[in-house]
Amino acid sequence: MSRITPTSSVGNTALAYARAWRGVDADGQVLGRLATRIAIVLMGKHKPIYDPANDCGDYVVVKNAKKVRVTGRKAEQKLYRHHTQFPGGLKEIPYATMLERKPEEIIRRAVSGMLPKNRLRAKRLERLLIFADADTPHEQNLLKDHAAEFGKTFKRERARKVEQLAAHVKDAAVAEQQ
Repeated sequence: MSRITPTSSVGNTALAYARAWRGVDADGQVLGRLATRIAIVLMGKHKPIYDPANDCGDYVVVKNAKKVRVTGRKAEQKLYRHHTQFPGGLKEIPYATMLERKPEEIIRRAVSGMLPKNRLRAKRLERLLIFADADTPHEQNLLKDHAAEFGKTFKRERARKVEQLAAHVKDAAVAEQQ
């Protein structure tokens, strides 16, 4: 089969829907902010072709899941609950225990809670690959390490750009006066 290019007969659609592999390092990142950015990428909201009814998101590979952090007193207070479907079978697991036993499950549950509750949710979560340590078998698939990109929030990034533009305008005004 020939390689698909933008000028192929299939057009740009096949390239737009092509799934990229994004790598994320969870070391030192806040759980909620990280999960939000991962959910956006899994849904495909970062792409110009986003449609809520279509699944056009990318693969996300998360490493160092056991080094993720939480803010406030969540480390002592947060509980993960599930039911065994037997009478009196409600089980509660504290955050510290879950971090020790299954650190991947912490991130998976956080991302799952931020995805829309519809039929596409399970498909999107299949594309989320989480590893407790820095070793991943998918390093060759990653086009670029997006760890720095995932650590930023949209507001901080926008504010930083505004500050840079303001500094540039100020420098230009000083240069004109001289």
